[in-house]
Amino acid sequence: MAFWKSLVFSDLFIPVSRKNSGRNNNVLTISAQDGLINQLDYYNHQYASADTSEYTLLKKGEFAYNKSYSGEYPFGAIKRLEKYEWGVVSPLYLCFAPKEGVNADFFAHYFTGGMMNRAIYQIAQEGARNHGLLNVPTEAFFSSQIIVPPLSEQCRIATILSACDRVVEGKQKLLEAKKQRKRALMRMLLEQENESASQNASPGKWPRIPFEDCFKLLRNNTYSRAFMVPTEGVANIHYGDVLVKYGELLDIAAGDVVSLAVGTPPNGDFLQEGDVVIADTAEDETCGKAVEIGRLGSRKAVAGLHTIACRPKRGLFVAGWLGFFLNSAAYHRQLVPLMAGIKVLSLARSSLQTTKIGVPPLAEQRRIVAILSAAGREIAGLAREVEAWKEKKKALSQLLLSGKVRV
Repeated sequence: MAFWKSLVFSDLFIPVSRKNSGRNNNVLTISAQDGLINQLDYYNHQYASADTSEYTLLKKGEFAYNKSYSGEYPFGAIKRLEKYEWGVVSPLYLCFAPKEGVNADFFAHYFTGGMMNRAIYQIAQEGARNHGLLNVPTEAFFSSQIIVPPLSEQCRIATILSACDRVVEGKQKLLEAKKQRKRALMRMLLEQENESASQNASPGKWPRIPFEDCFKLLRNNTYSRAFMVPTEGVANIHYGDVLVKYGELLDIAAGDVVSLAVGTPPNGDFLQEGDVVIADTAEDETCGKAVEIGRLGSRKAVAGLHTIACRPKRGLFVAGWLGFFLNSAAYHRQLVPLMAGIKVLSLARSSLQTTKIGVPPLAEQRRIVAILSAAGREIAGLAREVEAWKEKKKALSQLLLSGKVRV
């Protein structure tokens, strides 16, 4: 089998420096997960200059190197334009195109796998990490040495890794379809006026009980995270934990809570299974989202700052119901007029008390919870499959792109 060999980068790629004279407005940024993607889609805001005529115009199949470094990309990220026919990138990006006969699919995996890191490390100028950018001279970049396999092996590697990508992409599409189906089920079961799970009582006819008649408000832990002292076996539920897990039972026994530390001793009420924690602040419509406390196991838990903790009155709700109802669009519509703030939204306890909770018969609650929980388990299982395949692809990449395993 032929040996891998060292090549000069410019033997394989040519610089791309065409300017955006046609005023293309598809301004791109590099995402670790999605590659080159429209800035508005990624940030929900465009950070480009008003005048993009000096931006670099990229064609589908060409590459861009963002010299900004991050934890995932300590030497910056190189991505190929795949989603659009044309797009423009900041002049700070270093852009290039494969020469004829170069297996661009192989190098798309090669760059994503971080195989250029060693070469960039050697040419990045010392003391260059200013404002999050590496100082990588263009001439040095194109003169760098990279070690690659023979073209036939490049083709085989690209075929294997691209097949993994197709599996992940297929499972991700299925996962998104399952999530959409669950959202549709929630609308049908929690909002529809003429039908319900039991077909005997519609959500529009459920008793609507004032929030204050359904819950007792609990005391929060008032320690700032900056002053927390680790306390073994005690979980502090941060509003960020709520925003990550809303709509699901918060399984504290399984480690769902990120912040496993509180002040000593905690100065809030300890939570019980079935209690609810609501995020009372957020930068978007997730303000007001809620989690229902599931298993605690041997741990104790308190609700931290920027949350509202409450305990449902006995006999009104079955396990899991509040986790779904409090995150439904129907209930959230009650919250929106009560939120204050411009950039950061907040929800006061007194305002929350004015809302009303739909309380169907317990048997109907059980049926709805069973349907939505089954959908949730299916989604969780598929999400684990996606992550497992990503890890398989990552492991394969390291073996194949380093030459540890030859194909």
